[in-house]
Amino acid sequence: MSAQPIIVSASPHVHSDRTSKKLMYEVIIALVPAFLVSLYVFGISALIVTAVAISSCILFEYLIQKYLFKAEVTVGDGSALLTGVLLAFNLPSSLPIWMVIVGGLVAIGIGKLSFGGLGFNIFNPALVGRVFLLVSFPIQMTMWPTPVENNTSLVDAVTGATSLGAIKEGLMAGDTMTEISARIPSAMDMLFGITSGSLGEMSALALLLGGIYLIARKVISWHIPVILLATMAVFTGIFWTINPEQYANPLIHILSGGAILGTFYMATDLVTSPMTKKGMAIFAIGIGIITVLIRLFGAYPEGISFAILIMNAFVPLINKYFKPRRFGSKIKAKIV
Repeated sequence: MSAQPIIVSASPHVHSDRTSKKLMYEVIIALVPAFLVSLYVFGISALIVTAVAISSCILFEYLIQKYLFKAEVTVGDGSALLTGVLLAFNLPSSLPIWMVIVGGLVAIGIGKLSFGGLGFNIFNPALVGRVFLLVSFPIQMTMWPTPVENNTSLVDAVTGATSLGAIKEGLMAGDTMTEISARIPSAMDMLFGITSGSLGEMSALALLLGGIYLIARKVISWHIPVILLATMAVFTGIFWTINPEQYANPLIHILSGGAILGTFYMATDLVTSPMTKKGMAIFAIGIGIITVLIRLFGAYPEGISFAILIMNAFVPLINKYFKPRRFGSKIKAKIV
C-alpha cells in the first residue's frame, strides 16, 4: 500500500490553534487606538478614506475571485479588510476618493491576487497600493492636512509638509537643524499625534501600544520591530553625532513618518517576512539601512515603504539560506 502524501499549505504557518483569520483580526484590533487618534485629528475625512479603502479592497477581491478567477471567494478571512485598513493608514485624509479606490484595486489585484492570493504574495499588498499612488499621483499623495487647533477640536484646515518633508526642504534650502527644529512638531507632539502626515502617522504612542499588544499576543515576533528600530537609531545616530546641524537626531526619525507603522504592522507581515530568527534579523537590518539612506540621501523624505518592498523581494533568498532545522534531521549528540 502506497503512503499518503503530506500536503503542506502556503504560508503563513502558525503553530497554534489560531487561524489566519483570527490573526488578521488581532492586527485590526491593535490598529484601533491609532485609528481613533486619526479620527480625532482629521474627523470625518479620516473615516471616509478608511471606509472607502476597506470597501474597495473587499469589493475588488470578491469580484476578481468570483468573476475573473472563478475561484473560491475568501473575503471572509479578514486579509482584504486588513489590507484596506493599512492602505488607508498610508494615505493623506485629503486624498480624492477615486484615488483611494484605485489604490485598493492595485493593492488587491496586483499586490495580492496576481500572485495567487493570501500566502502566495511576495510583496505587502497595502504598500504596493501606496507606492503605486505615490508614483502616479505625487502631488496629491504629498498634500498633508495640517491639524489646526480651535476651540472645539482639531480640523484639517490647511495642508503642509510632514516633519520629514520639512527637514528635507529646510536642509536643501541651507537651513540648520536648529532652525528647522523650531518649525516642526516636538518629539512629544509626534508621540501623541499632533502633527502632519498620513492617518497612520498621527500617534506613535497608539501604534506602539498596538505593537506591544501584538507581541504580547504572539501574533508577531519582537525580532523585526526591535532590530529594525535599533538599526535606524544606530545608523541615524552616527550621522547625527558627526554633524547634528545637518542630520536629525534618532528620536525624530523613529517617531516621525511611517517608521512605527511600517515596523510593527507591515514589515512583520507573516507572508512577506522571513521564517527564521536569523532571517528576520537580516530582513530588519536591511529595511532599517535602506530607510535611512532614502531619508537622508534620496529624493523622498520618507523611505520605509520602499525599504520594506525591496526587502520583501529578498525574502525567498533569505529563507533559502537561513532555513529552520528540518524535522527529523540528525543532531550530533553532545557527550557530557
